[in-house]
Amino acid sequence: MAIEIPSPPKIGMVSLGCPKNLVDSERILTKLRSEGYGLSPDYAGADVVLVNTCGFLDSAKEESLEAIGEAIAENGRVIVTGCMGDEADAIRARFPNVLAISGAHQYESVVGAVHEAAPMPPSPYVDLVPESGLKLTPRHYSYLKISEGCNHRCSFCIIPSIRGDLVSRRPDAILREAEKLIAAGTRELLVISQDTSAYGLDLRHASYPLKSGGEVRAHMTDLARELGRLGAWVRLHYVYPYPHVDQVIPLMAEGLVLPYLDIPFQHASPSVLRAMKRPANDAKVLERLAAWRSICPDIAIRSTFVVGFPGETEEDFQYLLDWLDEAQLDRVGAFRFEPVAGATANDLPGAVPEAVKEERYARIMDKCAAISAAKLEAKVGRTLDVIIDLVDDEGGATGRSKADAPEIDGEVHLRDAGHLQPGDVVRVEIEEADDHDLFGVPLPA
Repeated sequence: MAIEIPSPPKIGMVSLGCPKNLVDSERILTKLRSEGYGLSPDYAGADVVLVNTCGFLDSAKEESLEAIGEAIAENGRVIVTGCMGDEADAIRARFPNVLAISGAHQYESVVGAVHEAAPMPPSPYVDLVPESGLKLTPRHYSYLKISEGCNHRCSFCIIPSIRGDLVSRRPDAILREAEKLIAAGTRELLVISQDTSAYGLDLRHASYPLKSGGEVRAHMTDLARELGRLGAWVRLHYVYPYPHVDQVIPLMAEGLVLPYLDIPFQHASPSVLRAMKRPANDAKVLERLAAWRSICPDIAIRSTFVVGFPGETEEDFQYLLDWLDEAQLDRVGAFRFEPVAGATANDLPGAVPEAVKEERYARIMDKCAAISAAKLEAKVGRTLDVIIDLVDDEGGATGRSKADAPEIDGEVHLRDAGHLQPGDVVRVEIEEADDHDLFGVPLPA
């Protein structure tokens, strides 16, 4: 029986401008060809057309715009790169149907846009890598990165200087990746970025067509809703408490998204938050936590806090402890402040002695352990959904509830669970609890 190998997509290229542009075009085509893409000498045979623009003179810009217009008229599926990429607004104003725009030398952006517009058809006979990619996590859960960079300028952080400002992925590309991961066995998607709440801001929350029909907006709420419809658990990490986060809570109440938010509050004292260059309305946050819990009573809130930040007084730290008593966060991690090369916080007055940092760290961890223990004790006797991470040889298993992210939160330890497999989602009766973990037994299916 003959096996038919799928034909690879073909790429057309229009390269304008100087020899440097020509070299860029060669590098892009070399990369795509090495991945198995074919090349097309004309518009008709191309699955997507790349136009490498020149923007040195007004006449060169006009020639580039004419080339884009011709490619759209003849083919319709056009990706723009090169010197005019810095004038994306002008290009989109004239050609709103352009698939993607990137600047000069941005090879990875161009290749990524090609992957989205004309993905290589999978074939187990020729592919050295599975369609879902190579993973360093267990098969049943996967991290799903939705953006890079950050627009905040927190005084203790150097992420923007390393990774730049926010750059969001197209939502249709994210959903395609999620679909591939789920098809390969993923049962839980962990959505990550530097600032998940800001997702799509740089794309102006534009809408993009879905393969199955309809559109999806580049917005946290819309993306979360569409991910939730794929059938896997969806867990949101690194969420800043912007007002529109309120719109995600009903999705949790409906069961589309896990009732879990990872919000890096960092502190509660207004003076420390101002020094950190963070939002400082702690009372408003407490009101919103109460509102979220009224809509979704099972919502779990995890956060991280920095102790010993320059200028933090004993009053500031006690303010944080009192705030935690009111906030009743489910999962908390804390860090002792450390200077990071390049961070503006290093120059702030009022350095906190290391011994004081250690003492405050111990106090906050004791406080949060007590809150966690009380919250987990309240779950004894309840029945919870648990995803299985590990099954041992003695009939036990370890998993996580919807309130627990892998590696950073608690676990659920099961007896009489030797029949289970990693990735199974089972109903569990909770029998005991300690400061951080739950203990129980799986119920009959």
